[in-house]
Amino acid sequence: MSELVTKNVVKKTVLNIGFDDTDSPKGMCTTFLAYKVVDLLKKQKTEFLDFPRLIRFNPNIPWKTRGNGAVSIKIKTNNTSKIKNQIKNLVSKYSDTKNGANPGLVFFESDSIPNEFTKFSDLALWQLINRNNAKKFAKKHNLEYFYKGNGQGLVGAIGAIGYHFHDHTLELLSYRKKQKFGKERKLLTKSVKEMQEKTYPDTFNSFDTKKGRVLITPHGPDPVFFGVRGENVDALVSASKILKSEEKLDGYMIFKSNQGTGDHLKNELTFETMKPYASGKLTGVVSNSPKVAKGGHVFFKILSNDNEFWCAVYKPTGMSVVASNLIKGDKISVGGGVRKASKNFPRIINLEFIQIISLEKQIMPSNPICKNCNKKMKSKGKGQGFECIRCGKKSSRKTNEIIPRKLNKQLYLPKVSAHRHLTRPQQRQGIQNKSTNFKNSLSWFCVYQN
Repeated sequence: MSELVTKNVVKKTVLNIGFDDTDSPKGMCTTFLAYKVVDLLKKQKTEFLDFPRLIRFNPNIPWKTRGNGAVSIKIKTNNTSKIKNQIKNLVSKYSDTKNGANPGLVFFESDSIPNEFTKFSDLALWQLINRNNAKKFAKKHNLEYFYKGNGQGLVGAIGAIGYHFHDHTLELLSYRKKQKFGKERKLLTKSVKEMQEKTYPDTFNSFDTKKGRVLITPHGPDPVFFGVRGENVDALVSASKILKSEEKLDGYMIFKSNQGTGDHLKNELTFETMKPYASGKLTGVVSNSPKVAKGGHVFFKILSNDNEFWCAVYKPTGMSVVASNLIKGDKISVGGGVRKASKNFPRIINLEFIQIISLEKQIMPSNPICKNCNKKMKSKGKGQGFECIRCGKKSSRKTNEIIPRKLNKQLYLPKVSAHRHLTRPQQRQGIQNKSTNFKNSLSWFCVYQN
């Protein structure tokens, strides 16, 4: 009788890995750590279940470095303990703790993400979350976590795992070789302009045509050489091939992201939620005449749900002309970040967009027009009425003249060069991207052989 031999099938575990705050203003980058993690896991033939996720959280957090981005990676593995140890070592190696980085790392073993994670992530998009709350969350849900410094990175690490996409973009980030870190980036401007022309509208915010300014290269000492944002993998890979530089790069990785979605401004601000550093939007009526301050910045108030809120529009955004032309009674929707109170102002919203819903009629008193001559009458002196100098016809009072408005019922955004990572650009208005198929996207990661 033959013996039936069965092989033990090792069940694979779905592992979610989240990390944040590994960089400082002086160096390193959380996405570069992700690049190193993926490189290591790919060499071990790990199964990836989605693109690495780059989630930008509330951009108004005062201690953020650059774009306040956290990363999560979802894999399937039969050796979780080995991988966890390897990633802990990489977090320690590629975190700039000596210059103030406070890295946080979280592991969560599950194919589905509980609602509590998503709620935590949603709050991190527009509020300031205390790191102690993140530690309490991790303990409550029995998460395996690791941190250095004060543990601020745990907020983004948990949030990146919990984030739920309603819309997304992709970003191809190219990385420099170690010997080039901190040195000047030399990317041919002409090639960036050409790339934008050839890949629009599948890429966005790459080049400011009005200023002739490249928007895809960072300015700090971090390992990123350039980052191209867009809607699909093919467009990003094509774009990267058009760009010209003499520098030999290490490789690239494509992230799935909430950049360009306006995610942080979905929450409706109220008197209760308008706390320092919060982000959000509100709708109301302009309640005073805008004031233009020194430097060309514009300040005005908006009445919403029986509360008045101060709004600020700074000249570099390019929206100060729009703000200065508002008048009392205009109905608008605005979005931005809350600045804490100062000596001159209470809490104020620094605007990132102005949506004009309806415009009040602008009426100005004017000398009456002579019906016979169709010319404006002249004043005869204070309290003496008006008279036509041609035919002598008289009138006792001024008339109201409607002045054409210089604004339209539309959405006004900052200049492209003043956009934040999360700003939804004009070309993405009304777009929801849900179509990217990860399994067919073979070119999302590449280490160059040079």
